[in-house]
Amino acid sequence: MAYARARDFLFCEICGTTLYLVSTKHAECPLCKSRKNAKEILGKEISYRITTQDIKRELGIKLFDEETDTGKSGARMIKKACDKCGNPELEYTTRQMRSADEGQTVFYHCPKCNHQSQEN
Repeated sequence: MAYARARDFLFCEICGTTLYLVSTKHAECPLCKSRKNAKEILGKEISYRITTQDIKRELGIKLFDEETDTGKSGARMIKKACDKCGNPELEYTTRQMRSADEGQTVFYHCPKCNHQSQEN
């Protein structure tokens, strides 16, 4: 609450709730019904930008490309020959790329030549 009072003009000074502009003369807190003069609010602007990376970082979601590039994807090995170099073992991961009633997509990565392929 003290953070809201010290920093932002759109919050109630008593309880910290977001103020609503109910007329051209004043803004009102919907919780405690305190009022603030609209002249303190009018003409001020708040803006911020959020990216998908910010959201993913906040939720702890990593991009699939980041996982395979770092080598920390938890990929398992399968005995399948690489289409490019013939390496007998490939790393694989699976992802649900389509709707839930469809099968998973399997992504293969050759640790020898870095060739990547997928199988639906």
